[in-house]
Amino acid sequence: MAKETGRKLIAQNKKARHDYTIIDTYECGLVLTGTEVKSLRQGRASLVDGFVSVESGEAWLYNVHVPEYSQGTWTNHSARRKRKLLLHREEIDKLDSKTGETGNTIVPLALYFKDGRAKIEIALAKGKKEYDKRQALREKQDTRETNRVISAVKRKERGQL
Repeated sequence: MAKETGRKLIAQNKKARHDYTIIDTYECGLVLTGTEVKSLRQGRASLVDGFVSVESGEAWLYNVHVPEYSQGTWTNHSARRKRKLLLHREEIDKLDSKTGETGNTIVPLALYFKDGRAKIEIALAKGKKEYDKRQALREKQDTRETNRVISAVKRKERGQL
């Protein structure tokens, strides 16, 4: 069997990018059981309610839903158990000190396989206020509209030439 290469996305948390301002991102490994890996290989997971907490020098991932493996037996995992994250000591210490500051949290952004190993992209983030979310949406709509107008003008020019 050939070794798996590249990045295969399983799940991503689009809501996190809307609700938070991303300060810094980290890629880390996960400690998983066999049935969790098999369930992830089927492409089933949800990061919506997930968050990361640093406890006694270790980073833990909470509330990420990995459904039970359909062919699993009594060895199956629980869907929302806490999972240990594999990070370097300096990264854990930095995340721990930054989350002590007001308004900062650690959220999962994406869950994927990289060269056959399950990885998760986490972000140090600061919560957005409601008016910041509206402002970001307005800017996104404005850029879409200007791109639409520019492409329409270009199409019109090509038609005249």
